Amino acid sequence: LVVVGTLVRLLVPQQHDPAHSQRNVMTAHSMFLPVRELSSKIRCSQWTEIQRQLSGRAGGTMNVFDRTMKRRQKKWAASLQDSDKYDYLRDEVGSRVADRVYDIARTFPLALDIGCGKSHIAEHLHKEVVEQLFLTDISEKSLRNTRRSEIPTRCVMADEEFLPFKENTFDLVVSSLRITTILVLPSVSLCCHYNPSPFPKINQVLKPDGVFIGAMVGGETLYELRCSLQLAELEREGGFSPHVSPYTAVTDLGNLLGQAGFSMLTVDIDEIQVHYPGILEVMSDLQGMGESNCAWNRKSMLHRDTILAAAAIYQEMYGSENGSVPATFEILYMIGWKPHESQAKPARRGSANVSFGDLSKIGQPSTKDKS
Repeated sequence: LVVVGTLVRLLVPQQHDPAHSQRNVMTAHSMFLPVRELSSKIRCSQWTEIQRQLSGRAGGTMNVFDRTMKRRQKKWAASLQDSDKYDYLRDEVGSRVADRVYDIARTFPLALDIGCGKSHIAEHLHKEVVEQLFLTDISEKSLRNTRRSEIPTRCVMADEEFLPFKENTFDLVVSSLRITTILVLPSVSLCCHYNPSPFPKINQVLKPDGVFIGAMVGGETLYELRCSLQLAELEREGGFSPHVSPYTAVTDLGNLLGQAGFSMLTVDIDEIQVHYPGILEVMSDLQGMGESNCAWNRKSMLHRDTILAAAAIYQEMYGSENGSVPATFEILYMIGWKPHESQAKPARRGSANVSFGDLSKIGQPSTKDKS
Protein backbone atom coordinates (compact mmCIF):
# COMPACT_ATOMS: atom_id res chain seq x y z
CA LEU A 1 0.00 0.00 0.00
CA VAL A 2 1.61 3.23 -1.18
CA VAL A 3 0.30 6.47 0.30
CA VAL A 4 0.66 9.35 -2.15
CA GLY A 5 -1.65 11.85 -0.49
CA THR A 6 -4.33 12.38 2.10
CA LEU A 7 -7.11 11.61 -0.36
CA VAL A 8 -5.42 9.19 -2.75
CA ARG A 9 -3.89 5.75 -2.34
CA LEU A 10 -2.52 3.33 -4.90
CA LEU A 11 -3.91 -0.14 -4.27
CA VAL A 12 -2.84 -3.54 -5.58
CA PRO A 13 -5.85 -5.92 -5.90
CA GLN A 14 -5.20 -9.19 -4.11
CA GLN A 15 -5.94 -11.45 -7.06
CA HIS A 16 -3.87 -9.44 -9.54
CA ASP A 17 -0.40 -10.49 -10.58
CA PRO A 18 1.91 -7.48 -10.08
CA ALA A 19 3.91 -8.48 -13.12
CA HIS A 20 0.76 -8.72 -15.22
CA SER A 21 -0.55 -5.37 -14.02
CA GLN A 22 2.78 -3.66 -14.79
CA ARG A 23 2.40 -1.15 -12.00
CA ASN A 24 5.02 1.55 -11.90
CA VAL A 25 4.67 3.70 -8.81
CA MET A 26 7.14 6.34 -9.97
CA THR A 27 5.28 6.75 -13.28
CA ALA A 28 1.98 6.97 -11.45
CA HIS A 29 3.24 9.71 -9.15
CA SER A 30 3.87 12.04 -12.09
CA MET A 31 0.17 11.92 -13.01
CA PHE A 32 -1.16 13.04 -9.62
CA LEU A 33 -1.60 16.52 -8.26
CA PRO A 34 0.92 17.43 -5.54
CA VAL A 35 -0.16 16.51 -2.01
CA ARG A 36 0.08 20.16 -0.95
CA GLU A 37 -2.31 21.16 -3.74
CA LEU A 38 -4.76 18.47 -2.70
CA SER A 39 -4.63 19.41 0.96
CA SER A 40 -5.21 23.06 0.08
CA LYS A 41 -8.68 22.08 -1.08
CA ILE A 42 -11.46 21.58 1.43
CA ARG A 43 -10.86 18.58 3.64
CA CYS A 44 -13.43 15.80 3.57
CA SER A 45 -14.73 16.41 7.10
CA GLN A 46 -14.97 20.17 6.55
CA TRP A 47 -16.64 19.67 3.19
CA THR A 48 -19.23 17.30 4.67
CA GLU A 49 -20.20 19.91 7.26
CA ILE A 50 -20.44 22.62 4.60
CA GLN A 51 -22.64 20.38 2.46
CA ARG A 52 -24.95 19.69 5.39
CA GLN A 53 -25.28 23.41 6.18
CA LEU A 54 -25.91 24.42 2.58
CA SER A 55 -28.19 21.50 1.70
CA GLY A 56 -31.19 23.23 3.27
CA ARG A 57 -30.59 26.79 2.10
CA ALA A 58 -33.32 28.68 0.37
CA GLY A 59 -32.90 29.03 -3.37
CA GLY A 60 -31.88 25.43 -4.00
CA THR A 61 -29.55 22.83 -2.56
CA MET A 62 -25.86 22.78 -3.16
CA ASN A 63 -25.73 19.01 -3.23
CA VAL A 64 -28.65 16.72 -2.47
CA PHE A 65 -26.48 13.69 -1.66
CA ASP A 66 -24.62 12.74 1.51
CA ARG A 67 -21.28 11.55 0.15
CA THR A 68 -20.17 10.20 3.54
CA MET A 69 -23.24 7.97 3.70
CA LYS A 70 -22.70 6.83 0.11
CA ARG A 71 -19.12 5.88 0.98
CA ARG A 72 -20.39 3.80 3.91
CA GLN A 73 -22.98 2.10 1.71
CA LYS A 74 -20.36 1.17 -0.88
CA LYS A 75 -17.98 -0.11 1.77
CA TRP A 76 -20.71 -2.25 3.34
CA ALA A 77 -21.84 -3.64 -0.02
CA ALA A 78 -18.27 -4.52 -1.01
CA SER A 79 -17.76 -6.41 2.27
CA LEU A 80 -20.61 -8.86 1.56
CA GLN A 81 -19.43 -12.41 0.91
CA ASP A 82 -22.01 -12.84 -1.84
CA SER A 83 -21.57 -9.36 -3.33
CA ASP A 84 -21.11 -10.79 -6.84
CA LYS A 85 -24.79 -11.70 -7.08
CA TYR A 86 -25.71 -8.00 -6.94
CA ASP A 87 -23.47 -7.04 -9.87
CA TYR A 88 -25.87 -8.01 -12.65
CA LEU A 89 -26.96 -4.43 -13.42
CA ARG A 90 -23.42 -3.00 -13.34
CA ASP A 91 -22.14 -5.85 -15.51
CA GLU A 92 -24.83 -5.21 -18.12
CA VAL A 93 -24.36 -1.44 -18.20
CA GLY A 94 -20.58 -1.83 -18.15
CA SER A 95 -20.70 -4.00 -21.26
CA ARG A 96 -22.86 -1.41 -23.04
CA VAL A 97 -20.41 1.36 -22.14
CA ALA A 98 -17.59 -0.80 -23.51
CA ASP A 99 -19.56 -1.23 -26.76
CA ARG A 100 -19.58 2.53 -27.17
CA VAL A 101 -15.81 2.61 -26.69
CA TYR A 102 -15.45 0.12 -29.54
CA ASP A 103 -17.58 2.38 -31.75
CA ILE A 104 -14.73 4.91 -31.78
CA ALA A 105 -12.15 3.82 -34.32
CA ARG A 106 -8.97 4.66 -32.43
CA THR A 107 -6.61 3.30 -29.79
CA PHE A 108 -6.44 5.03 -26.39
CA PRO A 109 -2.95 4.94 -24.82
CA LEU A 110 -4.17 5.98 -21.34
CA ALA A 111 -7.70 5.74 -19.96
CA LEU A 112 -9.45 6.41 -16.64
CA ASP A 113 -12.44 4.56 -15.17
CA ILE A 114 -14.24 6.70 -12.57
CA GLY A 115 -16.08 4.66 -9.96
CA CYS A 116 -14.92 1.36 -11.40
CA GLY A 117 -16.37 -0.88 -8.70
CA LYS A 118 -15.06 -4.34 -9.56
CA SER A 119 -13.94 -3.11 -13.02
CA HIS A 120 -17.26 -3.77 -14.73
CA ILE A 121 -16.10 -1.92 -17.86
CA ALA A 122 -12.47 -3.05 -18.01
CA GLU A 123 -13.35 -6.73 -18.24
CA HIS A 124 -15.07 -6.04 -21.58
CA LEU A 125 -12.16 -4.07 -23.10
CA HIS A 126 -9.09 -5.32 -24.96
CA LYS A 127 -5.56 -3.98 -24.88
CA GLU A 128 -5.75 -3.28 -28.63
CA VAL A 129 -8.27 -0.54 -27.78
CA VAL A 130 -7.05 0.65 -24.35
CA GLU A 131 -3.34 0.25 -23.70
CA GLN A 132 -3.31 1.29 -20.03
CA LEU A 133 -6.15 1.93 -17.57
CA PHE A 134 -6.45 3.72 -14.22
CA LEU A 135 -9.26 2.44 -11.96
CA THR A 136 -10.64 4.77 -9.27
CA ASP A 137 -13.25 4.16 -6.60
CA ILE A 138 -14.18 5.42 -3.15
CA SER A 139 -14.26 1.87 -1.76
CA GLU A 140 -10.95 0.21 -0.98
CA LYS A 141 -12.55 -3.23 -0.82
CA SER A 142 -14.02 -2.84 -4.29
CA LEU A 143 -10.59 -1.99 -5.68
CA ARG A 144 -9.03 -4.99 -3.97
CA ASN A 145 -11.68 -7.23 -5.56
CA THR A 146 -11.36 -5.92 -9.12
CA ARG A 147 -11.61 -8.60 -11.78
CA ARG A 148 -8.79 -9.68 -14.02
CA SER A 149 -8.26 -7.81 -17.25
CA GLU A 150 -5.77 -8.16 -20.06
CA ILE A 151 -5.21 -4.40 -19.88
CA PRO A 152 -2.41 -3.17 -17.57
CA THR A 153 -4.22 -1.38 -14.73
CA ARG A 154 -3.49 0.81 -11.72
CA CYS A 155 -5.97 1.17 -8.87
CA VAL A 156 -6.41 4.52 -7.13
CA MET A 157 -8.73 5.05 -4.18
CA ALA A 158 -10.15 8.52 -4.68
CA ASP A 159 -13.45 10.33 -4.38
CA GLU A 160 -15.08 11.00 -7.75
CA GLU A 161 -15.69 14.54 -6.54
CA PHE A 162 -11.94 15.25 -6.26
CA LEU A 163 -10.06 13.66 -9.15
CA PRO A 164 -6.37 13.81 -8.12
CA PHE A 165 -4.91 13.88 -11.63
CA LYS A 166 -3.16 16.61 -13.57
CA GLU A 167 -4.68 18.40 -16.53
CA ASN A 168 -4.50 16.85 -20.00
CA THR A 169 -3.58 13.38 -18.72
CA PHE A 170 -6.03 10.88 -20.23
CA ASP A 171 -7.13 10.07 -23.77
CA LEU A 172 -10.34 8.41 -22.58
CA VAL A 173 -12.48 8.66 -19.45
CA VAL A 174 -15.30 6.18 -18.79
CA SER A 175 -17.78 5.84 -15.96
CA SER A 176 -20.68 3.50 -15.32
CA LEU A 177 -23.45 4.31 -12.81
CA ARG A 178 -21.17 6.15 -10.40
CA ILE A 179 -21.44 9.88 -11.10
CA THR A 180 -25.14 10.16 -10.24
CA THR A 181 -24.63 10.98 -6.57
CA ILE A 182 -22.47 14.06 -7.19
CA LEU A 183 -24.65 15.75 -9.79
CA VAL A 184 -26.86 18.76 -9.21
CA LEU A 185 -29.23 20.53 -11.55
CA PRO A 186 -27.73 23.26 -13.74
CA SER A 187 -29.90 25.94 -12.08
CA VAL A 188 -28.51 24.92 -8.69
CA SER A 189 -24.86 24.83 -9.73
CA LEU A 190 -25.12 28.35 -11.17
CA CYS A 191 -26.17 29.80 -7.81
CA CYS A 192 -23.32 28.11 -5.88
CA HIS A 193 -19.74 29.26 -5.57
CA TYR A 194 -18.58 25.65 -5.74
CA ASN A 195 -19.87 23.38 -8.50
CA PRO A 196 -19.92 19.73 -7.38
CA SER A 197 -20.65 18.47 -10.90
CA PRO A 198 -17.94 16.00 -11.97
CA PHE A 199 -18.02 16.97 -15.64
CA PRO A 200 -15.69 20.02 -15.41
CA LYS A 201 -13.12 17.89 -13.59
CA ILE A 202 -13.45 15.12 -16.17
CA ASN A 203 -12.97 17.66 -18.95
CA GLN A 204 -9.91 18.99 -17.15
CA VAL A 205 -8.07 15.66 -16.92
CA LEU A 206 -8.82 14.79 -20.55
CA LYS A 207 -6.32 15.60 -23.26
CA PRO A 208 -7.51 17.81 -26.14
CA ASP A 209 -9.59 15.67 -28.50
CA GLY A 210 -10.09 13.20 -25.65
CA VAL A 211 -13.49 11.62 -25.14
CA PHE A 212 -15.68 10.95 -22.13
CA ILE A 213 -18.11 8.01 -22.31
CA GLY A 214 -20.40 7.49 -19.34
CA ALA A 215 -23.64 5.99 -18.11
CA MET A 216 -25.86 7.04 -15.23
CA VAL A 217 -29.36 6.31 -14.01
CA GLY A 218 -32.09 8.65 -15.26
CA GLY A 219 -35.01 10.38 -13.60
CA GLU A 220 -37.55 7.63 -14.35
CA THR A 221 -35.52 4.93 -12.60
CA LEU A 222 -37.50 2.81 -10.11
CA TYR A 223 -40.72 4.73 -10.69
CA GLU A 224 -42.67 1.64 -9.61
CA LEU A 225 -40.96 1.54 -6.22
CA ARG A 226 -41.18 5.29 -5.75
CA CYS A 227 -44.90 5.42 -6.53
CA SER A 228 -45.75 2.42 -4.33
CA LEU A 229 -43.92 3.84 -1.31
CA GLN A 230 -45.50 7.27 -1.70
CA LEU A 231 -49.03 5.89 -1.95
CA ALA A 232 -48.45 3.59 1.02
CA GLU A 233 -47.10 6.40 3.22
CA LEU A 234 -49.96 8.69 2.26
CA GLU A 235 -52.47 6.02 3.23
CA ARG A 236 -50.79 4.89 6.46
CA GLU A 237 -49.03 8.02 7.73
CA GLY A 238 -50.83 10.92 6.06
CA GLY A 239 -47.74 12.13 4.14
CA PHE A 240 -44.65 10.82 2.38
CA SER A 241 -40.91 11.30 2.33
CA PRO A 242 -38.45 10.50 -0.47
CA HIS A 243 -37.15 6.93 -0.13
CA VAL A 244 -35.54 6.72 -3.58
CA SER A 245 -32.61 8.96 -4.46
CA PRO A 246 -33.42 11.74 -6.96
CA TYR A 247 -31.86 11.33 -10.38
CA THR A 248 -30.89 13.65 -13.22
CA ALA A 249 -33.35 14.17 -16.08
CA VAL A 250 -32.13 13.64 -19.62
CA THR A 251 -33.08 17.23 -20.46
CA ASP A 252 -30.54 18.50 -17.91
CA LEU A 253 -27.71 16.19 -18.92
CA GLY A 254 -26.87 17.98 -22.17
CA ASN A 255 -26.77 21.34 -20.35
CA LEU A 256 -24.39 19.97 -17.72
CA LEU A 257 -22.03 18.55 -20.35
CA GLY A 258 -22.14 21.74 -22.40
CA GLN A 259 -21.42 23.95 -19.38
CA ALA A 260 -18.42 21.73 -18.57
CA GLY A 261 -16.88 22.51 -21.96
CA PHE A 262 -17.63 19.32 -23.87
CA SER A 263 -18.42 19.43 -27.58
CA MET A 264 -20.03 17.07 -30.11
CA LEU A 265 -22.39 15.73 -27.44
CA THR A 266 -24.37 12.52 -27.78
CA VAL A 267 -26.99 11.46 -25.23
CA ASP A 268 -29.25 8.42 -25.58
CA ILE A 269 -31.63 6.56 -23.28
CA ASP A 270 -32.04 2.87 -22.60
CA GLU A 271 -34.29 0.96 -20.21
CA ILE A 272 -33.42 -2.21 -18.34
CA GLN A 273 -36.28 -3.97 -16.60
CA VAL A 274 -35.56 -6.57 -13.92
CA HIS A 275 -38.26 -8.80 -12.41
CA TYR A 276 -38.26 -9.65 -8.70
CA PRO A 277 -40.48 -11.81 -6.48
CA GLY A 278 -41.63 -8.73 -4.53
CA ILE A 279 -40.80 -5.28 -3.18
CA LEU A 280 -38.60 -6.64 -0.37
CA GLU A 281 -36.32 -8.30 -2.91
CA VAL A 282 -36.08 -5.04 -4.85
CA MET A 283 -35.03 -3.13 -1.76
CA SER A 284 -32.63 -5.88 -0.66
CA ASP A 285 -30.86 -5.89 -4.02
CA LEU A 286 -30.55 -2.11 -4.03
CA GLN A 287 -28.92 -2.33 -0.62
CA GLY A 288 -26.59 -5.06 -1.85
CA MET A 289 -25.59 -2.85 -4.78
CA GLY A 290 -24.76 -0.03 -2.39
CA GLU A 291 -27.47 2.09 -3.99
CA SER A 292 -29.71 2.83 -1.03
CA ASN A 293 -31.06 6.36 -0.69
CA CYS A 294 -28.31 8.77 0.42
CA ALA A 295 -30.11 12.10 0.00
CA TRP A 296 -29.69 14.59 2.82
CA ASN A 297 -33.46 14.72 3.38
CA ARG A 298 -33.91 10.94 3.52
CA LYS A 299 -36.15 9.43 6.17
CA SER A 300 -34.23 7.26 8.62
CA MET A 301 -36.98 4.68 9.19
CA LEU A 302 -39.76 3.02 7.20
CA HIS A 303 -42.58 1.59 9.31
CA ARG A 304 -43.53 -2.07 8.98
CA ASP A 305 -47.16 -1.29 8.14
CA THR A 306 -46.02 1.06 5.39
CA ILE A 307 -43.77 -1.60 3.86
CA LEU A 308 -46.59 -4.15 3.85
CA ALA A 309 -48.95 -1.65 2.27
CA ALA A 310 -46.32 -0.71 -0.35
CA ALA A 311 -45.80 -4.39 -1.19
CA ALA A 312 -49.53 -4.83 -1.81
CA ILE A 313 -49.72 -1.67 -3.93
CA TYR A 314 -46.63 -2.67 -5.92
CA GLN A 315 -48.13 -6.08 -6.67
CA GLU A 316 -51.55 -4.69 -7.55
CA MET A 317 -50.35 -1.88 -9.83
CA TYR A 318 -47.35 -3.46 -11.54
CA GLY A 319 -47.43 -7.19 -10.79
CA SER A 320 -47.14 -9.72 -13.62
CA GLU A 321 -49.31 -12.77 -14.16
CA ASN A 322 -46.59 -15.02 -12.75
CA GLY A 323 -46.54 -13.04 -9.48
CA SER A 324 -43.29 -11.14 -10.08
CA VAL A 325 -42.94 -7.37 -10.02
CA PRO A 326 -40.80 -5.28 -12.40
CA ALA A 327 -38.20 -2.67 -11.50
CA THR A 328 -37.27 -0.31 -14.32
CA PHE A 329 -33.82 1.26 -14.56
CA GLU A 330 -33.58 4.17 -16.99
CA ILE A 331 -29.96 4.41 -18.16
CA LEU A 332 -28.62 7.61 -19.72
CA TYR A 333 -25.56 7.16 -21.93
CA MET A 334 -23.45 10.19 -22.79
CA ILE A 335 -20.49 10.92 -25.04
CA GLY A 336 -18.62 14.23 -24.97
CA TRP A 337 -15.37 15.37 -26.57
CA LYS A 338 -12.84 17.85 -25.28
CA PRO A 339 -12.50 20.54 -27.96
CA HIS A 340 -9.56 20.46 -30.37
CA GLU A 341 -8.78 22.35 -33.54
CA SER A 342 -8.81 19.12 -35.59
CA GLN A 343 -12.48 18.41 -34.78
CA ALA A 344 -15.26 19.14 -37.23
CA LYS A 345 -16.79 22.59 -36.74
CA PRO A 346 -20.10 24.06 -37.90
CA ALA A 347 -19.97 26.07 -41.11
CA ARG A 348 -19.99 29.87 -40.98
CA ARG A 349 -23.47 31.33 -40.63
CA GLY A 350 -24.86 32.25 -44.04
CA SER A 351 -22.43 30.05 -46.00
CA ALA A 352 -25.05 27.47 -46.99
CA ASN A 353 -25.79 27.16 -50.72
CA VAL A 354 -28.85 24.94 -50.38
CA SER A 355 -32.18 26.06 -48.95
CA PHE A 356 -34.15 23.94 -46.51
CA GLY A 357 -37.15 24.68 -48.70
CA ASP A 358 -35.55 22.63 -51.47
CA LEU A 359 -35.37 19.51 -49.33
CA SER A 360 -39.00 18.68 -50.09
CA LYS A 361 -38.17 18.59 -53.80
CA ILE A 362 -35.56 15.86 -53.44
CA GLY A 363 -36.72 12.73 -55.23
CA GLN A 364 -39.37 14.52 -57.28
CA PRO A 365 -39.10 14.33 -61.07
CA SER A 366 -37.66 17.40 -62.72
CA THR A 367 -39.52 19.50 -65.30
CA LYS A 368 -37.58 17.92 -68.15
CA ASP A 369 -38.52 14.44 -66.98
CA LYS A 370 -42.20 15.41 -66.91
CA SER A 371 -42.02 16.59 -70.50
